[in-house]
Amino acid sequence: MTEENLLTTDIPEKFKDPETGNLRAEALLQSYRELEKRLSQNTPAPKSPEEYCIDCAHGMFQPDPEINARLHALGFTQDQAQEVYNLAAEKMVPMIAELAAEFQADREVEKLIAHFGSPEKWKEVSRQLLAFGNQNLPAEVLDNLASSYEGVLALYRMMKGEEPSLHHDAGQSPGGADEKALAAMMRDPKYWKERDPTFVAKVTQGFQSLYGK
Repeated sequence: MTEENLLTTDIPEKFKDPETGNLRAEALLQSYRELEKRLSQNTPAPKSPEEYCIDCAHGMFQPDPEINARLHALGFTQDQAQEVYNLAAEKMVPMIAELAAEFQADREVEKLIAHFGSPEKWKEVSRQLLAFGNQNLPAEVLDNLASSYEGVLALYRMMKGEEPSLHHDAGQSPGGADEKALAAMMRDPKYWKERDPTFVAKVTQGFQSLYGK
């Protein structure tokens, strides 16, 4: 076996000329260029954790020095460290927000049970409120009021006739724009949560003008 034949036996098939079996220099050169490009993109880890430049433009959280120190100890590059933060923003934060919302909802229900006296009484009141809300309020207003302790109490006061609702008799035909404006005002926390006297008076006056009540 000649020296030339011995060398060509070690050449990977993708670098061989299919007809002659000789080395395809251009294919080898192209492969080398691609490898060099990939290696150049793998930047080394910074000299210290403080050199990480993490982008948190989403505003959900800020870079954490302790986390950066742990990433640096593991040899994470700038791009790898950034990806850790990107994954946290994309996956972890929404999960935490969902858990927090569920926890808050449970706390609101506990407050309502305490307000109405027992789980059984709250269950009955909630059934009445749902029926009343479906009959008298636009769906978006009902959803907004039902999402908090203060909103549920505002809905309860409406049901008891202590403040107006959006229900009107079939013979009446109020202007759609005014009714939508009142619905928007009722969704405002100043009405159902803060109970701002001036704002509540405006809503009441609007109902009186709209429905003659």
